[in-house]
Amino acid sequence: MATIDKQCGAWRARVRRNGISRTKTFTRKSDAADWALETERSIALGLPQGDDSVTLLSILQRYAQEITPLKKSAPQESIRIRRLFKSGVAAVRISDLRPSHIAQFRDQRLKQVSSSTCRLDLCLISHALDTARKEWGYHIDNPVSDIRKPSLPKGRDRRLEGDEEQRLLDACIRSTNHRLFPLVCFAIETGMRRGEMLSLEWKDVHLNQGWVHLSDTKNGSPRDVPLSPKAQAILTDLPHDLSGRVFPVHFEALKGLWRRATRRAGIEGLHFHDLRHEATSRFFEKGLNVMEVATITGHKDLRMLQRYTHLRAEDLAVKLG
Repeated sequence: MATIDKQCGAWRARVRRNGISRTKTFTRKSDAADWALETERSIALGLPQGDDSVTLLSILQRYAQEITPLKKSAPQESIRIRRLFKSGVAAVRISDLRPSHIAQFRDQRLKQVSSSTCRLDLCLISHALDTARKEWGYHIDNPVSDIRKPSLPKGRDRRLEGDEEQRLLDACIRSTNHRLFPLVCFAIETGMRRGEMLSLEWKDVHLNQGWVHLSDTKNGSPRDVPLSPKAQAILTDLPHDLSGRVFPVHFEALKGLWRRATRRAGIEGLHFHDLRHEATSRFFEKGLNVMEVATITGHKDLRMLQRYTHLRAEDLAVKLG
């Protein structure tokens, strides 16, 4: 049963049931009564107890072990979640976790990373807390839902300008990894995502028919990507690796290779994903319609193509004239 009494200006609720004793202090008597009622119910249902000693770090660690490995983005999320382990908010007990803690984390994070990266961190914390409540039996609220989220940045429209493409390719040729040059060329030619290219296997390449099959894509739907003559030539010249992958490069290694290549080329502000944007824009400039481009790129929401399709005004002027 529960008892509620006032001590030193605060209300202390104490629950004893089935050999389990829990105590918590509140500033308002109504909050103490609500907590006592819910705690009695959770004990009666046999739900996990001891939330007072469980920290957000504990929740994130279990999430990293049980949930993250099931995701396609597991390697990237593992890195993200390990960074969260080191944050100050991770040490807060979930019974004490409030929107103010999350807001403070948000403000500190925004000083270090972009708003989109901060939003991903908040989404990860939110999903971990929801999972703990829905699947692991913890009686906790989700304070992430009560704070203001950083505004989404304007969609990138970065394209290769002037002689940037040639400078980039020259820098890739000089890379210590001989896979970088064909990988970059293939990205520009096909518009495939980084993960799709790095996971592509030779068994899914059909050079004679001019297409490759992607069984594992970001949106979960497999698709077949047609290959231009140049894309076919790139694959034809590639040596076969024992791993069976067409481009046996780890995504973390690719980040370093790309950073060094763009530095050698003297190019600033160009992300590897911008090559997909460049390729998609070129598809439209070649005269392909929206449905044809979506078939190649795998976009389910056709409105997303408006962000990727940054057509050059001078090219459109030629068509109009």
